[in-house]
Amino acid sequence: MEKSSSKRESWGSKFGFIMAAAGSAVGLGNIWRFPYLTGENGGGAFIVIYLGFVLIICLSIMIAEFSVGRMTSLGAVGAYKKVNKRWTFAGVLGVISAFFIMGFYPVVGGWASAYIFKSFTGLYNGAAVIGDVFDAFISNPIEPLLWMLAYLAVNVFIVAKGVTGGIEKASKILMPSIYVMFIFICIRSLTLPGAGEGVRFLFIPDWSKVHGSTFLAALGQAFFSLSLGMGCMITYGSYLGKKESLPQSALTVTLMDTSVAILAGVAMFPALFAYGMEPAQGPGLVFVVMPQLFAQMGGIGVILSIVFFVALMVAALTSSVSLLEVVVAYLMDEKKFSRKKAVYGAASVMTIMCILASLSMGVLSENKVLGVVFFDFFDILTDKIFLAIGGMLLAIFVGWFVKKEDLRYELTNGGTTKFALFEIWYFLIKFVIPIAIAIIAILGITSIEQKSLMVFGLLVIGVLALFSKKL
Repeated sequence: MEKSSSKRESWGSKFGFIMAAAGSAVGLGNIWRFPYLTGENGGGAFIVIYLGFVLIICLSIMIAEFSVGRMTSLGAVGAYKKVNKRWTFAGVLGVISAFFIMGFYPVVGGWASAYIFKSFTGLYNGAAVIGDVFDAFISNPIEPLLWMLAYLAVNVFIVAKGVTGGIEKASKILMPSIYVMFIFICIRSLTLPGAGEGVRFLFIPDWSKVHGSTFLAALGQAFFSLSLGMGCMITYGSYLGKKESLPQSALTVTLMDTSVAILAGVAMFPALFAYGMEPAQGPGLVFVVMPQLFAQMGGIGVILSIVFFVALMVAALTSSVSLLEVVVAYLMDEKKFSRKKAVYGAASVMTIMCILASLSMGVLSENKVLGVVFFDFFDILTDKIFLAIGGMLLAIFVGWFVKKEDLRYELTNGGTTKFALFEIWYFLIKFVIPIAIAIIAILGITSIEQKSLMVFGLLVIGVLALFSKKL
C-alpha cells in the first residue's frame, strides 16, 4: 500500500480557503431547494426566520467544525478519534454521509451539465414539451450516465490535484463565476414587467402564512445548506493555518452561502411572477419550470438558460468536490493511501452507486431498497437521517467533550486575537443547539414514510456507536 505524505497539505491563501469553504456550502440546495421552500412558506417571512437560524445556530456549528478540524489537523474520523476514541463513530458517520451523497449528487450534476448543452440544441423549440423532455431524459438508460461520468471525472481531476493545486485553484475561479452569472440573471429578471410583485413576495414578510412547520423548514434548510454535519468543514478546517481567524472565516463563508441563496431567489421569483407561474417543488423548479420561463423570453431566454445551468453545474461541482475530499481525507489519514489512490478508489465505488441511482429513474425503477429506488435511498438516508443526527452529535461533542480552554485557545489563535462572543457561542453550542437540532432530527426522521429505511438508518448509527473503539 502506498504511503501518504507525512506533511499535511494546507491552503495556499486565506482567499483560497474562503472560496473553497464557501463552494462546499453553495450547492444545489441554494439554487433549487431554497427558492421552492421560500415559495411554500410565506416568502419574506420565511427568509427572516431562515436568516435568524443561519446566524444563531449554523454559524455556531461551522465555527465548531473549523475549530475541531484545525485543532487536530485531521479529517472527520481522525478529529473525533484524537479527542475521544468513543466518538470515532460520529466521524465515520460524517464520512459515510459524504460517501452516500456522492452516490446521487453527480447524477444531478450531470443533469445540469446536460441542460447547458440542451439549451444550445433545441430545448426551447416548444415550451409545452419541456416537462416531457426532462422526464424522457432522466429515464433514458444511456444519456444521463454519460453526463454523470463526465461530471464525476471533473471532480476526480480537481481533487486528485490536491488541496492547493486542485480544490483551491478551481474554487478561486468557480465561486466568483457563480456570483457573476447570477447577478446577470437577476438583472434581467428584475427588469421584466410585473417583476415587482415577485420582489415584494420575496422581501416583504407575510406573517399570516407562518406556521410551526415554517420554522422547522427554515432551520432544516439553514442547516443542510451550509454542508454541516458531514465532515466537510472539519476536513477543510484541518488544512487551515494557525493564523487565520476561525470566527471571521466562518462568518464570511456563511454570508457568502446565504447571499447565493438570496440571489437565486431574486433570479427566479420576479420572473416567475412576471409570467404568472408558480414555483414547483424539487428538481421541477430547475429543470421544468425555469426552462418554460426561459422559453417565453425569446432569444435572450436561451442565453439566460445557458448561464443559469452553467451556474447550477458550477455550484454543484464546488459542493461535490468537498464531499469527495471528505472520503479522500479519511483514506489518506486513516488508511495511509496516497492522494491519487484514495481519489481513484473512492470515485470507482461512487461511480457504481451513481449508475444505480441514475438507472433507478428509468430501467431500474422497479428495483427498490427498503421500499425506495436507489436514488431516493441515498438521498433520504443522508438528508433526513444521517446529516441531522451528525450535526447534533457534533454540537454535543464540542460542547461536552472538547475542553473549553482548548476551544478558547483555538478560537483566539493562542490568545493573539479576540473572540468577544466566545461565552455566548459556547453556551449556544453546549445547551441550545443540541436541543434545537434534536427537535429537527426527531421530527424529520419520524416524518419519513419509509419506516423500514428509518429503522435501517438508525440501526447503522447504533452499530457505529457500539463498535466505535474498533473503527
